[in-house]
Amino acid sequence: MLEGRRFWFVGIGGAGMSALALVARAWGAEVGGSDRARSSYVDRLEEAGIPVTIGHDAANVPGGAEVVVSSAIAPDNPEVAGRDVKRRGELLAELVELRPSIVVAGAHGKTTTAGMIAFCLDRLGEDPAFLIGGEIAQLGGNARAGEGWLVAEGDESDRSLELLRPQIAVLTNVELDHHATFASEEEVRELFECWLAEAPGHVRGDELEPVSFELAVPGEHNRRNAATALAALELAGISREEAQRVLPEFRGAGRRFEPRGEAHGIRVFDDYGHHPSEIAATLATARAEANGGRLLVLFQPHLYSRTRHLASALARALSAADAVAVTQVYAAREEPVEGVEGKLVVDALAAERPGMPVAWTPGLEDGVRFLSRRARPGDVVLTIGAGDVERAAPLILEELE
Repeated sequence: MLEGRRFWFVGIGGAGMSALALVARAWGAEVGGSDRARSSYVDRLEEAGIPVTIGHDAANVPGGAEVVVSSAIAPDNPEVAGRDVKRRGELLAELVELRPSIVVAGAHGKTTTAGMIAFCLDRLGEDPAFLIGGEIAQLGGNARAGEGWLVAEGDESDRSLELLRPQIAVLTNVELDHHATFASEEEVRELFECWLAEAPGHVRGDELEPVSFELAVPGEHNRRNAATALAALELAGISREEAQRVLPEFRGAGRRFEPRGEAHGIRVFDDYGHHPSEIAATLATARAEANGGRLLVLFQPHLYSRTRHLASALARALSAADAVAVTQVYAAREEPVEGVEGKLVVDALAAERPGMPVAWTPGLEDGVRFLSRRARPGDVVLTIGAGDVERAAPLILEELE
């Protein structure tokens, strides 16, 4: 379907970009790309025969290639500067039009909900294609080029959601999460409403009751995700009875309250949550999992804009823990902002919970030591954030041994 096209992905090692690259290649395009560092996604791309260059240089870009960029890539990147480029969302829009498609959007729960939909379609023999922003181990990864429905996530952070025209549009919930793009929650809501209006069928997840049956993934938020997935599957022609039969087997997406190991009775989990609502939901799940033990949290703020606007709300969510270490902000695509750092969250948390053990640990390793020295059998340790905080979990387990 993409025969004769040649793509060069700048930032190919991320979840969303690697998924696009894998499906584009499977659908006939010639694909390559670059990233600043190796990742597990890079390993999978190379296993699939996609060449990846580590490091950015203008000379990397093959002649005649369409350059696809992620929102994390700065405009002065040498592979981007002076070129006509295609945003990730623009290529995704092309793929969505090639197949009957289900696109999941919203502030929270996109990856899990899309994963649930793709999982059910797979287990029911529907051979879905999918592009998901996280690892679905039971499906072999974050992407596949099946012959059935295409299941994908839509991103509002750069407004590229506006480009997507699926048969079934799924909205999990609405909340302001990208302060560099939107001035208010009402502006976000308007984007979603316009998008839903263009779809022949759509689902509003926040209007649904959580499912009442048991799932393999814990938490009320996942029961809501499940209700949203079931409604989307019904619109795709899958009976609720069939979907409910297989959905309880779904074990979740990578970095969504993912167990990372245990040492001396101390269990370590990792989660992608970075917005106060996500953090609150994850801490509630972790608290239940601790079952009387303490909850120790290592939090890495994500984006300077989000930290500046939400420091107090982040602190309120984190106050549900028993001890918290906060690292420096993970900048991602943003330039540093003077006066904005993780210590804003620490100060707000100290005011929210006077006397609570809380530490400003700019480096991940500092946070690892702070929590590891306090952990005791029966405790749950949670690393949480959308940056590279996931690398802290093995360090914590190593410290605990």
